[in-house]
Amino acid sequence: MTIRHPILAAAFLALATASGSASAQTVVNQAITEREVVAAQRAWCDALVSISTTHATQGQPAAKALAERVIDAAYGYQLGAVLFKPTLTVAPQTFRTTRAGALAYFVGGDPAFPNDKGFALSGWTKCEATNSAIFIAGTSASTMGNVAITGPNGAVTTVDKTWTYVKDSAGQLRIVVHHSSLPYRPN
Repeated sequence: MTIRHPILAAAFLALATASGSASAQTVVNQAITEREVVAAQRAWCDALVSISTTHATQGQPAAKALAERVIDAAYGYQLGAVLFKPTLTVAPQTFRTTRAGALAYFVGGDPAFPNDKGFALSGWTKCEATNSAIFIAGTSASTMGNVAITGPNGAVTTVDKTWTYVKDSAGQLRIVVHHSSLPYRPN
């Protein structure tokens, strides 16, 4: 088969070369997929419930140890500052750009963050993320939507949630932006 158009011929050759098994090239693709984003959100929700359950069954030290592992696995503090604005924080500690600040928010017990009582210790029994939209741009992804969390008495609290993820050098999604707020309720 002869392809006479030079651009089509070059494109066909590139496609044939890329799909051939004779290529010795290694391809590294750090692009994020929707499936990875949804799995990361599900893992975050599962971790929140696990921290609450661990607190109820094993106490605050065990919950804190689990929260440390969760933060280290889910957030990008090892990459630098994480832009974390938790739901129930007040100035001057509204934003939690450090691991210590995030840990204090989730499990309390840090005198440097005296207002933190431990959001994750509230006896949560269920957590579900629902996205309004997911924006993926190669190696980063942002989501905006709601997270519904169920308390021990069955009451559901819904928060507005925005997350941004990047992949680390091992290909693991890391949260680098986490903004959470209660929905606006006009008077």
